[in-house]
Amino acid sequence: MRKYIAVAAAFTLFFLVLLLSEGITHAAGGYGWGFKKNDNHEIPDIGRYKDILDEHGAYYADDSGDKVVYLTFDNGYEEGYTDNILDVLKDQDVPATFFVTGHYVQSEPKLVDRMVDEGHIIGNHSYHHPDLTIVRKEKMKEELESLEQAVAEVSGQKEIKYLRPPRGMFSERTLKWAKELGYTHIFWSLAFVDWETSEQKGWRYAYENIMANIHPGAIILLHTVSSDNAKALDKMITEMKEQGYQFKSLDHLVMKNKLPKPIYGY
Repeated sequence: MRKYIAVAAAFTLFFLVLLLSEGITHAAGGYGWGFKKNDNHEIPDIGRYKDILDEHGAYYADDSGDKVVYLTFDNGYEEGYTDNILDVLKDQDVPATFFVTGHYVQSEPKLVDRMVDEGHIIGNHSYHHPDLTIVRKEKMKEELESLEQAVAEVSGQKEIKYLRPPRGMFSERTLKWAKELGYTHIFWSLAFVDWETSEQKGWRYAYENIMANIHPGAIILLHTVSSDNAKALDKMITEMKEQGYQFKSLDHLVMKNKLPKPIYGY
């Protein structure tokens, strides 16, 4: 009997080590999106990430030098501010992309429908918000397609082109898989800690954080759960317009990068 127990224990230990090692390998292959902020109003340097993103057609900013801004929001749950944010965007005639989760779509279908109806883009933030760098391709596909189907059921947007990975986690493998599944990764070049709802610091804090780091080609990440953002958004947009910035959609960014480059000379 002891012999069988020992054998069973050995097999259990073997499979446990195998599972742990697989998880460690996957985690070790992932990167957490991040960069060093600067206040010189230039696109932040992302070092080695730049080559990886370029290879897989991913974006974190528009490096054309044009004075344009791309406004994006991550929506995992609702705190009652999104209607106000949409009001501001409508009044200011500014397009945005909202990266939503399955929970958000199921709990706020009318808001998702309003976003689409008012000309905004819905992006994919996955259905259950997992770390995509530690799941298999089939699971990643399921996460993205389930979210896309959920959005199609409550709005006029029937397909999703843009992906923002949960927690900003990515790897060369997930970039490759996403591209194969028809998605373009969208990261960001301007953000601040705005999602902690119990630690809001007033609209001026949000406004000053954005304006101190604004730069041509910025992809701005905000969270709609922030009361500071909701109160500061109109002021941010007004000031950026006064500084000569134009607000464009992600479609504008991706489409212009697919156009053939002009050929000079003969």
